[in-house]
Amino acid sequence: MTQNFNASKFSIFAYKNKMLPTEEARFYGFRDRIHDETEMPITADHARNTEDSDKRAPLFEVAAEFIRRNIASRHLYPGLVLQESALAERLDMSRATVKRALEIIEDEGRIEKFSGRGFLVSGASAEPKRDDLRQIELDLSTLNDTVGKPSWLRVYDDVAYHVTRSPVFGRYRIFEAQMAEEYGVSRTIIRDVLGRLQERGLVQKNRTSRWVVEPLTSQKIKDKYELRSILETAALASAKLPAKKLSALAEEIRTLPDGTRLTPEEWFSFDRRFFELAVLSTPNVDLATCASGNRIALEACQSALFSLGLPPDNQSILELGKVIELSLSGSAAAAASMLTMHLEKARDRTIAQLKITAIIAPPPDFPAYLQFS
Repeated sequence: MTQNFNASKFSIFAYKNKMLPTEEARFYGFRDRIHDETEMPITADHARNTEDSDKRAPLFEVAAEFIRRNIASRHLYPGLVLQESALAERLDMSRATVKRALEIIEDEGRIEKFSGRGFLVSGASAEPKRDDLRQIELDLSTLNDTVGKPSWLRVYDDVAYHVTRSPVFGRYRIFEAQMAEEYGVSRTIIRDVLGRLQERGLVQKNRTSRWVVEPLTSQKIKDKYELRSILETAALASAKLPAKKLSALAEEIRTLPDGTRLTPEEWFSFDRRFFELAVLSTPNVDLATCASGNRIALEACQSALFSLGLPPDNQSILELGKVIELSLSGSAAAAASMLTMHLEKARDRTIAQLKITAIIAPPPDFPAYLQFS
């Protein structure tokens, strides 16, 4: 029997653990500075802060945070009626985006459905207040210059958030017209966005030229991990390793207290720092670019699985520490063998976890333009 699925578990974390269109810029910037041994050592917090500063939240999360903050500051006060249309106009966002934001805030208990139209800010016993949301003073500090002006990049970020978490649940079809309507942009911009996602391997066109998100099957996972083994061991063998930074990372892994349960964020930080320092330090730019691109779907899959509550595997991080130690000691063949074993275990673990999604219903908060097929 299909289990009930709590959509709130699919938090923004899934979005935050995927590559963005700025991936190439960040990748080459990293390569330019990777051998500068005078830089501050990379820590887990530093890696997360640097990564987060490069990323934009989806529009509905921006809208939700705007509403959340204005309720906390009582600019949106108890008893005030919140209507989608007025908020959408004030924020210059689509009604679908604002609706999703309001549903998030409702789940948090900050607002409640109104017997009329819209929602009421919770906490009032008096009559509902219908002040004009277009005119009242609001805290706009959470908004930036791009909010409400959905360029291809802003639309890309929001669409990518959804398409990267859908493959673990099956095949989805993308409807251009509905997507254009939701974001309030032309279909030309939508096609540009989808074309860029296609370049990243996140969406495809089927034989009838319809946009689809293909399911992430066990065979596809096997294929991608086989390619990871080929690319990443080759990159490691040719890498100009930043010894001080890798030594610091290995020490951080080695001194993890026994019984430590890593959070998904901590697990991704260790995994990515290893990849950047040990794999992306290869002088072969084409090899590094291919290795980066091949990881995108697997990272998105792992993020989605973590957001379902599946725990990170600490042993996999300890294995990366061993790869570093062997590499720095000059045992290149042993390091390559250890990395290959690590990837084989990761492949088997991912396939086993993927089977769990077969008994879980897809999240109900997917946008209307993304439909299960």
